[in-house]
Amino acid sequence: MRVAIAGAGNVGRSIAVELLENGHEVLLIDKEPHQIAVDELPRAEWLLADACEIVSLDEAGLQRCNVAIAATGDDKVNLVVSLLAKTEYGVPRVVARVNHPKNEWLFNDAWGVDVAVSTPRLMSALVEEAVSVGDLVRLLRFSQGDANLVELTLPADAPLVGTGIGEVSWPEDTALVAVLRGGRVLVPSPENPLEAGDELLFVAAPDREQQLEELLSTQ
Repeated sequence: MRVAIAGAGNVGRSIAVELLENGHEVLLIDKEPHQIAVDELPRAEWLLADACEIVSLDEAGLQRCNVAIAATGDDKVNLVVSLLAKTEYGVPRVVARVNHPKNEWLFNDAWGVDVAVSTPRLMSALVEEAVSVGDLVRLLRFSQGDANLVELTLPADAPLVGTGIGEVSWPEDTALVAVLRGGRVLVPSPENPLEAGDELLFVAAPDREQQLEELLSTQ
């Protein structure tokens, strides 16, 4: 998979390291010379250019990329890069970094964003996920498809403890995608009963989250 990353700061380089270790091709684009660190990541391609300019993205061959990641520290830049990647170059998957939560509402498919990653929101969600039992925690928003990745840790007195997964009438537009139990990741199976302390990961439509929380919480 070929991935273009706009923004070669700490965030962009960290993403590049992970992708390179997983065998992907990575192109890092940044207009600041001091961010170009070829010696640090010799396996990556580097381009000194402004990712907001068409001529730069032409040079990058963005149309050949499977994924574009807008990872700069400027939300305006990330929005422009996302829009150009999707509308001018037809990149199948566009991921954008949200630096300021107040701008999160802009990062949607109208701006070419498939997945918006808000660092402040993600950090607060992970804190909530670590300490919350019985409360639904939103971990990630998928702009394309209007769905969220949400988590709930099943309390001991929840009414569904001991109930088989296949016996539960889950809300529409909701899918249980994984169960974390005792350090293991379990693929949901209809015959498996839910246990107290299970961390349940769902992909759910935003308007179904309240219904899902009511179903799983104590009564």
